[in-house]
Amino acid sequence: MSKGNIRQSLLFRTHPGFFRERIAPLFPQVDFRNLKPTDLIRILIQSLWLAVFRTHPQPPRPRVHIRLWRRRMKQWGRRLSRAIPASWRRRMTPIVIRKQMEEIARHDVWANRPMGLVTYLLTVAILLIAIITPFSLLSQLIFMLLLWFIALSVRRIPGNLATMILIVLSAIASGRYLWWRINYTLNWDDMLDLTLGFLLLGAELFAWLVLMLGYFQSARPLQRQPVKLPDDLSQWPSVDIFIPTYNEPLDVVRPTVHAALAMDWPSEKLNVYVLDDGKRPEFREFAEQAGARYMIRPDNSHAKAGNLNHALARTEGEFVAIFDCDHIPTRSFLQVNMGWFLVDPKLALMQTPHHFFSPDPFERNLGNFGVVPNENELFYGLVQDGNDLWNATFFCGSCAVLRRKPLEEIGGIAVETVTEDAHTALRMHRLGYNSAYLKIPQAAGLATESFSAHVGQRIRWARGMIQIFRLDNPLLGKGLSLPQRLCYGNAMLHFLSGVPRLIFLSAPLAFLLLHSYIIYAPALLILMYVAPHIIHASITNSRIQGKYRYSFWAEIYETALAWYIARPTTTALINPHKGSFNVTAKGGLVPEEHFDWSISKPFLVLVVLNLLGLVVGLWRLVDGPDHEVNTVLINLGWGSYNLMILGAALAVAVEARQVRHAHRVEFSMPAALLLPDERYLKAEVRDFSLGGMNIHCDERSDCYVGMPLKILLRAGIRSFAFPATVVRSRGGLLGVKFQELTAQQEAELVQCTFSRADIWTGWAAKRPLDRPLTSLKEVLAKGLSGYHRLFHFAFPRHAQPLIGQARGFLGYLATYLPRQPVPGP
Repeated sequence: MSKGNIRQSLLFRTHPGFFRERIAPLFPQVDFRNLKPTDLIRILIQSLWLAVFRTHPQPPRPRVHIRLWRRRMKQWGRRLSRAIPASWRRRMTPIVIRKQMEEIARHDVWANRPMGLVTYLLTVAILLIAIITPFSLLSQLIFMLLLWFIALSVRRIPGNLATMILIVLSAIASGRYLWWRINYTLNWDDMLDLTLGFLLLGAELFAWLVLMLGYFQSARPLQRQPVKLPDDLSQWPSVDIFIPTYNEPLDVVRPTVHAALAMDWPSEKLNVYVLDDGKRPEFREFAEQAGARYMIRPDNSHAKAGNLNHALARTEGEFVAIFDCDHIPTRSFLQVNMGWFLVDPKLALMQTPHHFFSPDPFERNLGNFGVVPNENELFYGLVQDGNDLWNATFFCGSCAVLRRKPLEEIGGIAVETVTEDAHTALRMHRLGYNSAYLKIPQAAGLATESFSAHVGQRIRWARGMIQIFRLDNPLLGKGLSLPQRLCYGNAMLHFLSGVPRLIFLSAPLAFLLLHSYIIYAPALLILMYVAPHIIHASITNSRIQGKYRYSFWAEIYETALAWYIARPTTTALINPHKGSFNVTAKGGLVPEEHFDWSISKPFLVLVVLNLLGLVVGLWRLVDGPDHEVNTVLINLGWGSYNLMILGAALAVAVEARQVRHAHRVEFSMPAALLLPDERYLKAEVRDFSLGGMNIHCDERSDCYVGMPLKILLRAGIRSFAFPATVVRSRGGLLGVKFQELTAQQEAELVQCTFSRADIWTGWAAKRPLDRPLTSLKEVLAKGLSGYHRLFHFAFPRHAQPLIGQARGFLGYLATYLPRQPVPGP
């Protein structure tokens, strides 16, 4: 590159006097004409130090002009306040406005049907006008700032009205962006630009459709409450509990059977069935010993659905409760759920959340178990509750109760797809039956044990939902209301997000590598339209989903699964009959931390491509034409963000070590210790598993490692004693391990722990609401940690030496930092 080109590059695009007037006076002791390398290093370090800690006196600032500006603004505010009548000013205070909005939010617009229809038509008309009206650049900026001001003003106001206002603002911002994209940003003169532009536009239209359907689905969750059962036990119906199993170990199934047998329900009206497709003798022996019924079938056709249908044809209970073999129900499960069936004779399904007391691969490998809502919480915490408003609750295969009559009318559990649960609910809805959802965790199970197992489970879900879309499309056919069709349709669109996500991850490469303008518009204009779209969507989703999905974490979840669900969903769209049911492995161990190179190959390819794009982009920034600088910067920023998200996906592929056979559950409950000398000590359980407990005891001096004792726990009005041994004593905390328990003692331990009615109710009560900027910071940190782990596993011999060298170099640089004077005596 010639000297002339260098002078025109970005490195020299500063004011000629900037260095002489602003930088040189800060370092009067340095001769800038005869700089040495050590002097340059010292200047750089001192500049960073001064920028962070501001220990150097700063140049004088024009405080006079700022004070004059503030004084004039206050004067204008006082004049404007005097011009408004006093009665109006009293009504326009923030507290009064908030109370008025809360009062309006209490009234249902649809209580007056004509008024509600007029309101919605006016809203749609205003939306269309706001979306399609063309603005100049300045007008778009003013309009954008106005929308942001309104959103920031109402986002903290409680009530449904503020949520609806945010949804309208988001719809306006997103609608204007897409209207502008469709009409003004496609380059029809270049075939490459047009083709790639259409791909990106299609992905954006898909994301917008999912966004709008998500608003419709979750803006007003029903928040259904339990209905009390009649006092006369003779009116309580009979219930058959099905626990299907195939290849899961007995240690996983045993607690579920014990908990099902311990439910608070008349014993003559409760039957527990172990449906063993593995046909294992030890399961038969255990079921007979525990008091459950054991059932097998001659073949394993149709997997879990066939197993349930075989049992359905050979039982007689009025209702059927289904639990996956690792989902341990509480003793109150039936009492909480059955009341609605007696109130609504058309109710065919009652679904409850799938809660997991073990971390899923995202939580375990990223180290945020219990701190950040997991991937499932959005669906079971908000989406299903929103579906319940529209009578569109999905059957999720477990932790649910179904009425036998409608189940038999549709021919039993659906077997045509690999997601038999959602298909079964769809068929019952088509016959006019109702569904319900109670957002009260009444059972808990084990999450997938590895990222590869998690991917396999999601592949089955994605394939099954697309199979339903092809074979029994909810948008077509009879029997469903429009809201039900939209809720089912949005659920199926969610699993088609793989291809759009891959497009977003590679879109900046179109310009950086191919010099293709996929958005054919000036960079400043792009920011003016895309920034409101992204910011309003983030604010609105944070308001609606704040308890169940933190901002930007969906990027990690979708990126990690995008490649793997893109292929099966595309295949299912073409050939819906292809694919088979696979059982998700549960209860496994990860003996050593390792990097799953096989499953991370798509992420590594995208990382290499994006890194190449950044290198080319930096070259374009230095040597490219001036008019492309802003465009290059936008694509560099987009590519850098994609790299951080891909880094977080790589961090998920690092399987953390998991050697516990029994997962611990944090829960506080009273207990007592019976010592060998027959003395009792008052204690409190801090966490427990089926193998041991952590117990807090103030009188710890009497307990030593290796000491045998008995732990006394209560289940209702009954007390039980469990033999244990102290294995750890630290401060006031004792770690105890249960001795060999009998079958009866193991059942009693489950009743005292996992079967408690309140065990899962306060699981996430202390977790804070979403803070978008904090979430963004955490997501970017996870991305950096992913590359650190990748380097550690890719170069195990060189990782530690290089880290040591880096620390030594930083220590060397630290010697040039300006030292603070030590204060004298």
